[in-house]
Amino acid sequence: MELELSELGKKSDYLTQYDASLLFPIPRLIKREELGLSQKVNFSGVDIWSSFEISWLNSKGKPEVRVGVFEISSDSENIIESKSFKLYLNSFNNTKFHSESEVTALMKSDLSQAANGEVIVRLIKLSEYDCTFVNGFSGVNLDVLDVEINEYMTNPSLLKCASELIVEETLTSDLLKSNCLVTNQPDWGSVMISYKGAQIDHESLLKYIISFRDHNEFHEQCVERIYTDIMKHCQPEKLLVYARYTRRGGLDINPLRSSLSELEIDEALKNLRLVRQ
Repeated sequence: MELELSELGKKSDYLTQYDASLLFPIPRLIKREELGLSQKVNFSGVDIWSSFEISWLNSKGKPEVRVGVFEISSDSENIIESKSFKLYLNSFNNTKFHSESEVTALMKSDLSQAANGEVIVRLIKLSEYDCTFVNGFSGVNLDVLDVEINEYMTNPSLLKCASELIVEETLTSDLLKSNCLVTNQPDWGSVMISYKGAQIDHESLLKYIISFRDHNEFHEQCVERIYTDIMKHCQPEKLLVYARYTRRGGLDINPLRSSLSELEIDEALKNLRLVRQ
């Protein structure tokens, strides 16, 4: 599917009557082939979307507001382009529904069809929204390293191991920045890399993360690139890469990829909200 057909980077009408056709799917395979990945990838994971601009009208015409959390499996065929997701959610604003369960079921059906995979939908009352707010990921923060940087286009050859010593550690950085694939607008994020294997050289990993600074790719694709590059160049026994991005248009996207099965991924990780979120 051609990205030029999406609304991304264009002036769009603000539609307030429900319209599922606004959703714009993008095949994951396009970028995975670029990374040398086939349909069957070597990781499991989820894209966690948080939305803070969800509203509809009840049967009496009174607005309801919710926070939405959407989990899209990395096994789904498509990602959903973020502007189309926002426009889709906006289309509920002046549409009447009999119940919250009707809205939830409709969103689940529409999003699962667009992703061509099951999507979990949770709509949460503001008074009941409960998550874990933290200043940053737990782990060793690489940003304190005094390194000289001269590459701002992603370069996996920067990655190297410090030694053959097998370690288990979690490394974090708040210096992840890339640009939208279409609009070139900046995307800001924090990344956590947890692994078991030959110790990764910390300076080389930080330089690699910063090398995304002028790189153009969607959030989900950046995280899969980080995961694939670390696996190829450092060959850890276990690996988890999780990025939480700042909000844009009331939405934030938080991709997680892991060599563990989805059932083994700590649910507490999915519930984090970082200081910039």
